[in-house]
Amino acid sequence: MRNQSRYSNGQPSSPPIIGFFKRNLPIVVFLVMSFLGMVLVYWYFSPEDAEAEAASVASALTNDEGALSAPIHKTVPEKPVSQRLVQSPGPIRIGIIAGHKGFDSGAVCPDGLTEAQVNDNIADMVLSDLQAEGIRAEKLDEFDARLDGYTATAVLSIHADSCDYINDLATGFKVSGSSYTNSGALSICVEDAYRNATQMFYHANTITPDMTDYHVFRKLGSTTQAVIIEVGFMNLDREMITTNAAVPAQGITDGLLCFVNQYKQNKAIN
Repeated sequence: MRNQSRYSNGQPSSPPIIGFFKRNLPIVVFLVMSFLGMVLVYWYFSPEDAEAEAASVASALTNDEGALSAPIHKTVPEKPVSQRLVQSPGPIRIGIIAGHKGFDSGAVCPDGLTEAQVNDNIADMVLSDLQAEGIRAEKLDEFDARLDGYTATAVLSIHADSCDYINDLATGFKVSGSSYTNSGALSICVEDAYRNATQMFYHANTITPDMTDYHVFRKLGSTTQAVIIEVGFMNLDREMITTNAAVPAQGITDGLLCFVNQYKQNKAIN
């Protein structure tokens, strides 16, 4: 039997792959055009420095030896800042009123000693002691214009009792806190510290409405604790509040420092 000829009708047969493309020419053209379209779109919308950026990233990721060298960064979501340390209270401010200063003499002794002099002397000592402790303190007059709406950590007004001899019981000190603000803590600190420093008797039964409704109490800011203290009688307690004035001054200072420490602790807790 004779082998079939490789030729038919005198024409060479086409390879199968070419025949496939001929039969599917529309599809092949469509795929090629689609590919070229995608390339064109990518080129048109890509940043001009895309290639440079890609090269830069590739360079950063490898060292001279071809090993990875860039650090790996992990994005951590932001968290609200929480306060770990207790916030310190605001600046301490103490107002010291030298009773009757800038207004009148107050009580007057037969030899000319005035209550205003006694009060002013002790106020200066207290002021100096507080400032030595690093506390902002200022001296105020009896009817100081700054007292209207005055806001401070504490206000203390210094006064003294009559120079007249009344009886042998007319000796000692007394303290009254403002009824317009909750001044109990300040009153207790000043009363206890003054008693300990001077060893004087607390003369509670001679506290007058002039003390409980002291005019300054009505002028101060609503958050300012305040007290008025009568440091002693200018007759029987004269030596303590004049010659030894540093002692009652220290008692007042200790009372204010007691209150300031409590104030700081309460602020730290709250």
